[in-house]
Amino acid sequence: MTTTASFIPASKLPEVGTTIFSVMSALATEKKAVNLGQGFPDFDCDPALPAAVARAMADGHNQYPPMPGVAVFREQIAAKIAAIYGYQYDPASEITVTAGATQGILTILLACVHAGDEVIVIEPAYDSYVPSIRLAGGVPVFVSMELGEHGYSIPWDQVRASITDKTRLIMLNSPHNPTGSVLTASDIAALTDIVRDTRILIASDEVYEHMVYDGQRHESIARHPELAQRSYIISSFGKTYHVTGWKVGYVVAPAALMAEFRKVHQFNVFTVNTPMQVGLAHYMQNPAPYLELPAFYQRKRDLFRDGLAHSRFRLLPCAGTYFQSVDYSAISDLPELDFARWLTSEIGVAAIPVSAFYQQAKESGVVRFCFAKQDATLETAIARLAAL
Repeated sequence: MTTTASFIPASKLPEVGTTIFSVMSALATEKKAVNLGQGFPDFDCDPALPAAVARAMADGHNQYPPMPGVAVFREQIAAKIAAIYGYQYDPASEITVTAGATQGILTILLACVHAGDEVIVIEPAYDSYVPSIRLAGGVPVFVSMELGEHGYSIPWDQVRASITDKTRLIMLNSPHNPTGSVLTASDIAALTDIVRDTRILIASDEVYEHMVYDGQRHESIARHPELAQRSYIISSFGKTYHVTGWKVGYVVAPAALMAEFRKVHQFNVFTVNTPMQVGLAHYMQNPAPYLELPAFYQRKRDLFRDGLAHSRFRLLPCAGTYFQSVDYSAISDLPELDFARWLTSEIGVAAIPVSAFYQQAKESGVVRFCFAKQDATLETAIARLAAL
């Protein structure tokens, strides 16, 4: 007799289960803990932004937009990149609006990576990278960041040693989730030297581009023409404008690379909802919200760090993103996942174990907190954590 099990195909992602973010958020809800785990704000966006979307709906912008995105929206994106980073992308052929950054990342990999191609992944890494590589038929090659006195850094000599004639692409992320590190000029120089005279592409995940602190500048790949010519760059309006649930982002790349991207994009999502694109295009005319974002989040970072400065947590450097990693080895010798569960259940503050960002869990005694929260939320968490 045929059973349902007979029809279930072999899994393309046999090692993938429920994400750590969902697991810890569910535990936080169950234990009524302060959720500093999953990376989303607990405060509202500027009311002018949903008002702009509502106006777009009322004005009749409710049918399919062009496949790569509403033209005026792509023009605004191009203008922003040119103003900040000095690189001019053609809105018609080099910019595509995506259903969030994750869809953009998957589409890049499906467009560029063929069966057996190798993709270098710098760990710890955001959890969508490796499944997307495998769905594309690629082979992830892992290089671990080094954790030293000055925080996390990329060992470029190991990146160079990992390159073979099968290497197709390097996945980058700066500002970096979960470590809060950012690429520096010396990192850019090392990367440029490695890929020069190769066929290697770069996918640069820059969704936290407007969250860089202490006067540092974001070293976008768009600032560096030699790299930009071989790169896809991904960004996210959800992160920039506190609307993570809207799932609107974009990918930019030279026209030849973007043509391949759009071949896949048109069949895995086709296009992104029209009124949000029109509303965002209108809202982007004022650059202040993203230009002021570094100061906005640096104040929250400093509030959180100051509150834990005299605790038993060792605060690792946080140069960017809205994540703060801490070493808890003076408090507990539990493995990271067990410590995160204990912290959520017994102390009432949810965190994410950094070991979850590795394919083979690597224990460093470090967990990640999200400080994209109301001050009152942070202060409640600080009071609980500082008592340990």
